[in-house]
Amino acid sequence: MECHELEVEVRPGGEVKVHIRGAKGTVCMDYVKLLESLLGGKAKEVQHTSEFYEAPTGVQIRVDQSVRR
Repeated sequence: MECHELEVEVRPGGEVKVHIRGAKGTVCMDYVKLLESLLGGKAKEVQHTSEFYEAPTGVQIRVDQSVRR
């Protein structure tokens, strides 16, 4: 089974830095979208690692989100 690892750093000023490991191809961008949704903002900068340019492994990410008021 493939494992994806997200290293999340929250800096004192509230800035969030995330490093995604193990997600090959554009799968990592699904994590970026998920984190943007959860944190309520947009990524200021995205830097691709060599894994981004590798062939995807067929993993799909599905997130169901609901808002309660």
